[in-house]
Amino acid sequence: MKKIITLTAALAIFFGCNCPQNSCESPEAELPGYVLSDDLTEVKIGEDGALLSLCNKETRHNYAAGAGLWRMFYNTLDEKEMQIDGTENTPTVSQEGNVITITYKGLIHRGKALKMDLTLTVTLEDGAVRFGSTVTNNEPHTIIRELQYPLVGDMKLPEGHKLLTTHTGGQLHDDAIDLIVNVNPKTLYMKPDQYFRQYDLQYPRHAASNCYAFVGESDGLYFGSHDQSLQQTWHGLRAYPSAPNQFDRLEAGFYRYPNAMCGDSWSNNTSILKPYMGSWTETSHIYREWMNTWWDKQDVPQWVKEMTGWQRIIFKHQYGEYLRKYTDLPGRINDCGKSVGCNTVLAFGWWSDGMDNGYPNYYIDETQGGEEAWKKAIADYRAKDNRLVLYYNGRLVDRESDWYMHGNGKKAVNRDNTGAEFAEHYKFTGEGTALGYYDTRTFSIADMSNREWRNMLLQWADRAMAYGADAVFYDQLGVAEEFPNWDCSGEFPVQDIYTGRYKADALKEIRDHIKAINPEFCLGTEWLSDCTSQFCDFVHIVEFTAEPYSFPEWFKYTFPEVIWSDRCLRDDTDVERRANNTLLKGLVNDIEIFRCRGLIDETPYYQGYLAQINTIRHKYPEHLLGAGRFVHMNGFTCSSEDIIARGYVNGDRLAIVATTLCEEGASGKISVPGYRFVESSSIGDVKVSGNGSKLKLGQNGITVLIYEK
Repeated sequence: MKKIITLTAALAIFFGCNCPQNSCESPEAELPGYVLSDDLTEVKIGEDGALLSLCNKETRHNYAAGAGLWRMFYNTLDEKEMQIDGTENTPTVSQEGNVITITYKGLIHRGKALKMDLTLTVTLEDGAVRFGSTVTNNEPHTIIRELQYPLVGDMKLPEGHKLLTTHTGGQLHDDAIDLIVNVNPKTLYMKPDQYFRQYDLQYPRHAASNCYAFVGESDGLYFGSHDQSLQQTWHGLRAYPSAPNQFDRLEAGFYRYPNAMCGDSWSNNTSILKPYMGSWTETSHIYREWMNTWWDKQDVPQWVKEMTGWQRIIFKHQYGEYLRKYTDLPGRINDCGKSVGCNTVLAFGWWSDGMDNGYPNYYIDETQGGEEAWKKAIADYRAKDNRLVLYYNGRLVDRESDWYMHGNGKKAVNRDNTGAEFAEHYKFTGEGTALGYYDTRTFSIADMSNREWRNMLLQWADRAMAYGADAVFYDQLGVAEEFPNWDCSGEFPVQDIYTGRYKADALKEIRDHIKAINPEFCLGTEWLSDCTSQFCDFVHIVEFTAEPYSFPEWFKYTFPEVIWSDRCLRDDTDVERRANNTLLKGLVNDIEIFRCRGLIDETPYYQGYLAQINTIRHKYPEHLLGAGRFVHMNGFTCSSEDIIARGYVNGDRLAIVATTLCEEGASGKISVPGYRFVESSSIGDVKVSGNGSKLKLGQNGITVLIYEK
């Protein structure tokens, strides 16, 4: 492990090289530099600090191309963003053992020497490359805002490699550059798109886990931020042009936010890049192995494991319309749930002001009989073998609420970089136009580090238990805050990048509080993120899980113990495909008819089909509900690429769920070594051979095959 220049490199420099551009013997990889190598991985840093090689030793593929490893952004009092590029500065590079150190004593920008130091480290650990950084700022009247590092620029992907992100639990995109380049043109209006295109993805917000990967059938490259601080981290995915308007140079990395003013230092040592062998499931194993060192998930009560989903219902809307009354709960609402095999209600808008109104006061509706009437409705509903989940919003503060106007609300909300309160508007409409477009509800955003707010969250859980509910649900606590608090006390305003951690801490406090009182009482939140779902018994997803690129399999495989829902199936449109997807991927049903304003008997096709789906779930609850462990396709194979098959294991039995989206249907063979076929249950056009080895499926036909060791 020392500075080297090989004979091959010397000859290549003299004569030119015909080596493949993406091989470990490419011209960039043969330049002089500093090498770390083990049985799995080779990484090489050039004398100028560039990334010359990032090689999978097994495939001999080099993902790097000699591009710069970093860029930095800083502010002055006059200019809000100035970029320092790593290629514009000359470092001192050294190596000791398995650590390469890249040191910049003073940085140059626009010909000016800045009193800013940057030290980068590159370490090889069992095939994984760890990238560390330390930033020191001694330049008066500046702040270092952002460090983009490590970067793999002009990235060379093997043919067929796809981009796997953890957006919404998982998305799989065939062409990373196509995804990045074809971003929403509305966002390009505000970006310097002549320089690059960017796919916006950050953790813990859009990304459910702090990793992504480029995956092939038998190998790939993993990017992981193994950072327990839960600071907001950007998954850096850009495309740069090789010629004007030709965005074909892929760059991948991580972006972080030091916010280092003069006199400050900042360090991070959590970025991991690892070339690996195997399928995409290897990325799950890498990430979960790290998560196991600190994750705090507890087993959930049996009733949640047996839950097929919930009816999400608004009793009273924000503009005053009663959609349901308390007495409907044990009546028509119960009947609708029973008709589709769903025994749980997630109750929205049960308070007097109505949904998205009056937060955080939640005054009981006296016009319906007050607390006694609400308790009776819940008790009568639960007496019919049902479960009631009570809703609260975990972060919104209504500016017309008593707590905001007459209490401490104005002192406990997030403020922007000018000290003004953030405003969030909820534009639900009736049947006219003035309400939704003009007369909207206006909310401030609660500061999740505020003790009074956190105490209210605990009090709401106590109140839900006193009402006789089975669980409490806090909306919008699953992810980092879109509108974080800014500290304006210094020379420069600084945003809080730890709001995801505050929400995780709040959920842990609530979980520990309620479980000490009643272990069977449960906790749920909205938005899927590993750092918050560890403290929840169930999670309500926030986006679609059945798009062509949706791949919730990643999160289900990595965190099989997390119970989470689908979303956006709210009418009689595209029912079979989307309901099948929920069964196939192991999600629970979020029944939100007409955006929670209707009941499922108003969508008779969806009602009839979901009843069939849940009949199968109830037939095999040990596999298809929360007790079954999602294994993707481990342990079995399917001969047809047109058949989508997923497996669930419990004890000695394996359940395989299989369907097809092909208009002409599909046929194939299922091989399950070491198991014998027991039985099957199907919906639609399905034929299963007597020994369970052959399938014939019409479009959207779905079957569950049971095998036993």
